[in-house]
Amino acid sequence: MDDEKFNMSMRKFLKQVGVTSQQHIEQAVRDSGKSSGKVAVKVVLTSADIGLEHTVDGEIELG
Repeated sequence: MDDEKFNMSMRKFLKQVGVTSQQHIEQAVRDSGKSSGKVAVKVVLTSADIGLEHTVDGEIELG
């Protein structure tokens, strides 16, 4: 495995996940009309190729 190529590819993927996730969350919050409190969120990352399933639960405060 080429560590440098792997790390660059990983960073590119995670950047895409972060940016697109933020855009979708912002739009969903706007569409919901909710302007205060918290929103429960969950991300499930899977890869059948390497047998990966990782879940991250959290909350986003709206203000």
